Amino acid sequence: MRMTILGSGTSHGVPMIGCRCHVCTSTDPRNRRLRPSACVTNGSETVLIDATPELRLQALAVGLDRLHAVLVTHTHADHIMGLDDIRRFNDLAGRSLPIYGSQESLDDIRRIFQYAFMETQMGGGKPRLDLALLDGTARICGMDVTPVPVLHGSLPILAYRIGDVAYVTDVNYIPPDSMAMLRGLRLLVLDAVRPLAHSTHFGLEQAVPIAAELGAERTLFTHLSHAYDHAKTNAMLPAGMELAYDGQVIDLD
Repeated sequence: MRMTILGSGTSHGVPMIGCRCHVCTSTDPRNRRLRPSACVTNGSETVLIDATPELRLQALAVGLDRLHAVLVTHTHADHIMGLDDIRRFNDLAGRSLPIYGSQESLDDIRRIFQYAFMETQMGGGKPRLDLALLDGTARICGMDVTPVPVLHGSLPILAYRIGDVAYVTDVNYIPPDSMAMLRGLRLLVLDAVRPLAHSTHFGLEQAVPIAAELGAERTLFTHLSHAYDHAKTNAMLPAGMELAYDGQVIDLD
């Protein structure tokens, strides 16, 4: 199994428009952060987690040319507005792709991407999305995928556990039952939008103790703002914890 971090930034991305801070003007490529997404590959099959507005660029950057399923955490713009780019993966695969999520997320996708579900002229093509409710552990691409309920402010969303890997973005509270679902991990990818607390995300001051409590072998922090200089922050983090960066590949075989 392999996880690839496609994007590690916030909804604004880094560099942020109109900002000249030392991170936004940094020459360190790890300080350039597209919107948050990852993919998990098992053998010849790959599952995408969220479809950001930069999905095309992310795919080109890492050579991603096949997808077999998509997991949606929630339907804020930075997590779903790349779903139209699934049409290229439809063409490459010669079929529609399953899009998994909560019922609320699937309803939103059907509304926001209404044209994809209507009988229309094909023109330049449209994404072929098979919406699939995921309300318990399912076998997807040969992997056990479990939706894990968490809160993004007051909004219930999903994290995902895929075997011994978990992806937990846009979160500021993990209920006790969900904490139990996230134990025994080899890799945890966890939201930490800025150093201090935030109203709808973990700040690093909250994410570090949560990660320590969960005790994963390795933790990567994601959904990172321009408040983080990659190298300087990593030098201060506890052993086994680090900032994610775009294009990062983690082999778990």
